Amino acid sequence: MSRTSHSFAPPVMEARRWLDGVQFTADRPLLNLSQAAPVDAPPEGLRAAIAEAAMHQTDAHLYGAVLGRDDLRAEVAAQWSAAYGGQIGAQNVAITSGCNQAFCAALATLCDEGDEVILPTPWYFNHKMWLDMTGVRSVPLPAEAGLLPDPERAATLITPRTRAIVLVTPNNPGGVEYPSNLVRAFFDLARKHGIALIIDETYRDFDARTGAPHDLFTDPDWDDTLIQLYSFSKAYRLTGHRVGAIVTSPARLEAAEKFLDCVAICPNQLGQIGALWGMRNLGQWLAGERAEILDRRAAIQQGMPRLADRGWDLKGVGAYFAYIAHPFAPGSDVLAPKLVQDAGVLLLPGTMFTPKGDTSGARHFRVAFANVDRAGIGTLFDRLAALGGPGWPLAPKAASA
Repeated sequence: MSRTSHSFAPPVMEARRWLDGVQFTADRPLLNLSQAAPVDAPPEGLRAAIAEAAMHQTDAHLYGAVLGRDDLRAEVAAQWSAAYGGQIGAQNVAITSGCNQAFCAALATLCDEGDEVILPTPWYFNHKMWLDMTGVRSVPLPAEAGLLPDPERAATLITPRTRAIVLVTPNNPGGVEYPSNLVRAFFDLARKHGIALIIDETYRDFDARTGAPHDLFTDPDWDDTLIQLYSFSKAYRLTGHRVGAIVTSPARLEAAEKFLDCVAICPNQLGQIGALWGMRNLGQWLAGERAEILDRRAAIQQGMPRLADRGWDLKGVGAYFAYIAHPFAPGSDVLAPKLVQDAGVLLLPGTMFTPKGDTSGARHFRVAFANVDRAGIGTLFDRLAALGGPGWPLAPKAASA
């Protein structure tokens, strides 16, 4: 049996197949809320910087350092030190071919076959896929009220084979921002048990809070426990260039270098040059992008009462995502393809973010609103509010409400 046979098909690719053969009209075009990736090109200045490097910078076309360009590593370290109020050096930073690769590299330094990693559910499906394909057991930690994981419940799941706890904040798929004291509680729990705390902060640039989202980097020995992951894709629209980062101890990066050298040798040079230019020049532009995402978040919250009257429930919202419970009897995995046909809406069902047998997944959808503005969100609510009739029977609880 192959390693890949232990995992499921990529969910976003599966969802795209639901579009096959479906005709959309000019008065009801497809609303695609399935993927959290900006579809617009990077700002012109960033594109010009990449073009300039492509034409005139020879090393932009050559193999580079496995752990990334020195200038970008140093810039991340400097900006992170200022943002989090901690001491982070370039030796603590590695650049990777996207944040998914950063996660895979981190796990390669931590786990052997048969080890365990605690994942709060609903989880990010690519994390689960990678653990499956490497023979590492994913231990579900069901979210509590507000889609927040409970450190005390996590403590009961730790065994001698546990190697890490993974947090995603702002969360994918739930959108929620984990409070600083909750993140600190997980850090203390991980340190107590001698395991790693992996925090995926892909969406940190769109956090609604001001200031540092947690204080872990202020701990002088933070790198004995913390592994932070980051993506430049969302901040600077560099999805096709594949640029991410790991922030952790130099010793762990030395181990990660073995993995990275075998899968990509080095991260994309032009992407790194673009990311560095973005970090140095696009602070004000990124603030505008954040303000737009926060306005879309507000539009979700303001529009939900219309759906709440019909039995829908907003469980979490933030960054690029909302996680909503539906009122219908069939599960979300059955309803998601019907949404394409009946409403012209593409959403991912909660079953793609939960373990098999977890009934909560069937009650939820993830709404990824990175590419749908306030008007589009209003259209989404119009279409969802109109659902009903054959194939859309209300669940008993919703029908009696």
